[in-house]
Amino acid sequence: MRNIAGIAQTDAQKSSDMFMKCRYLDELTGGRGVTFATGTPVSNSMVELYTIMRYLQYDTLQKMGLGHFDSWASTFGETVTAIELSPEGTGYRAKTRFARFFNLPELIALFKESADVQTADMLNLPTPEAEYINEVLQPSDEQVDLVSSFAERAEAVRAGMVEPTEDNMLKITNDGRKCALDQRLINDMLPDCPESKVNLCVKNAFDIWQETAENRSAQLIFCDLSTPKNDGSFNVYDDVREKLAAMGVPKEEIAFIHEAGTEKKKAELFAKVRSGQVRILLGSTPKLGAGTNIQDRLIALHHLDVPWKPSDLEQQEGRILRQGNQNEKVKIFRYVTENTFDAYMWQILENKQKFISQIMTSKSPVRACEDVDDTALSYAEIKALATGNPYIKEKMDLDIQVSKLKLMKANHTSQKYRLETDIAKNYPMQITAAKERLEGLRADAAAVKPIFEKEKDKDDFAMTIGGKVYTDRKEAGTALIAACAGLKAVHTSGRVGEFHGFSMTAEFDSFNQKYFLTLKRQCSYKIEVGKDALGNLQRISNVFSGIEKKVTDTEQKLETLQQQLATAKEEVAKPFPKEQELSEKQERLAELNALLNMDEKGTSETLGMEDVAEVADRPRKAVTYAGRVSESSRMADSPQKPSVLGRLKEAQERVARQRNDRQNQKRKQEQQL
Repeated sequence: MRNIAGIAQTDAQKSSDMFMKCRYLDELTGGRGVTFATGTPVSNSMVELYTIMRYLQYDTLQKMGLGHFDSWASTFGETVTAIELSPEGTGYRAKTRFARFFNLPELIALFKESADVQTADMLNLPTPEAEYINEVLQPSDEQVDLVSSFAERAEAVRAGMVEPTEDNMLKITNDGRKCALDQRLINDMLPDCPESKVNLCVKNAFDIWQETAENRSAQLIFCDLSTPKNDGSFNVYDDVREKLAAMGVPKEEIAFIHEAGTEKKKAELFAKVRSGQVRILLGSTPKLGAGTNIQDRLIALHHLDVPWKPSDLEQQEGRILRQGNQNEKVKIFRYVTENTFDAYMWQILENKQKFISQIMTSKSPVRACEDVDDTALSYAEIKALATGNPYIKEKMDLDIQVSKLKLMKANHTSQKYRLETDIAKNYPMQITAAKERLEGLRADAAAVKPIFEKEKDKDDFAMTIGGKVYTDRKEAGTALIAACAGLKAVHTSGRVGEFHGFSMTAEFDSFNQKYFLTLKRQCSYKIEVGKDALGNLQRISNVFSGIEKKVTDTEQKLETLQQQLATAKEEVAKPFPKEQELSEKQERLAELNALLNMDEKGTSETLGMEDVAEVADRPRKAVTYAGRVSESSRMADSPQKPSVLGRLKEAQERVARQRNDRQNQKRKQEQQL
């Protein structure tokens, strides 16, 4: 599969080595010699799920014809082309990604042949409650100019005007991430913006440091992009420490994970954090993200930049959201700079998280699912906060709402199909069976009434066993045990006698090494045969006295089944209650997709963000927005090509025509009816 975002075309030597060792161990042990244990089995892309299944279930994949990735992907996945922010943050583009799963129950069942998934909500561990605080900042003038320059660089790269060794999209993306973190990472001669991420993080960290002085609570600050180099150049770590020290935090209470170069030094540093000697620890995901047990006093965590993988975010927050934390409530800060690469990074993180959550939670009741997971929705909220265009915010909100409504409708449809099956087949069968059993129980109850009258007279007793009539209770009980014991040597079941019109059939359960006696007239009643001769006769008597209660229970069960059938007939006739809401939101989503669509040539001349426009002729309140447009878009607004406003107007007219066509068609259908 080519030209699919997130699907790599290369292999790694260490992965091939792992695969060969897994196959070798499978040969030695019959497929039982390999165990993987991890907190984040799928951390970045859909390819990883196939790779893990290939390591652990290679023979199964081969038997099912899914050994090649293309076969596996065509069976379980679907590529989706959707509009997303361009990496330079100034427009939109269409991108094809893996974003949806089909045949989900089969995929989960296949994966769980080798995977035992235990999520946090299943384990219900005593972890602290997290309060997520999204700090959204406006970009400085310098950051705005830098983002514009990234757009121009991206245009040059796409047009082939520069060599890949001089400039490329990866380099632009990296520079964009640095710019979103702090403009001085691009050029340390630029001024320190007072409203930057770093300064707000320092302020929040200092406030918490002051508030928790009595308990000596600790904080973590994660930053992956700018690490201390000790070469005199600007880096975020030294900047944060110097500013905190200037505000009054003792330098010995601020530490970098990079300063602990050995395992011994790391252990000493972690002990200081747990004891409250070090109260602010800065680190990166690779060094501080996994295998770090310092949660004892942690009260806050700060995400200064956005990691590439959802597993990185999960590992970072796993340092504070774990057992052993003394604090019942903790704070997690996420810092986002508007109109920068932060929006794009949160979007990538969201796309990756969607499919991972769908597979790892296994909660979806439908065969196909997409962005409906709660974790993914929180990422979408952050992405919307980081995006300056209100249209894209509205589209993201609608995407979430429509996905939830579609899931609800699919669940409603599935339930309707189940009810139809119950009405047509299951309930009638159960009701018929209950009526037949009730009729038999009533006949048996009438037959046993004279028995209780006779049992008042101790001498009036008769039981036939093996063709012989016994009038003595103890002799009859002993003969019954002997008749049952004879079954083991001959065959496992057989008729042994009769009692008051009830035939008695005995059987031997070889697994449990027990004898059972079945009494049958209209209905069957089963008891276990013990070693006490008179005790067995008492058990038979208890069966007879319990028939009346079984009649009452079966009558109640029959009544319940008939009520369930009536309720099912009412429920199956009900339409989906939110059909109108779903229809309206899908229509509005189609309008937004048309407004945010790019031109036919597919270049970066996408919807700009500096012109002002109104959506005309809409049933809802008109929306206006303002923002920036890249230089290339301005240059494209020539007489030969329609301007941004012109494209907007065309989109509006097209949407209006489509809506009118739908309304006319609906009127015709109503007239015909």
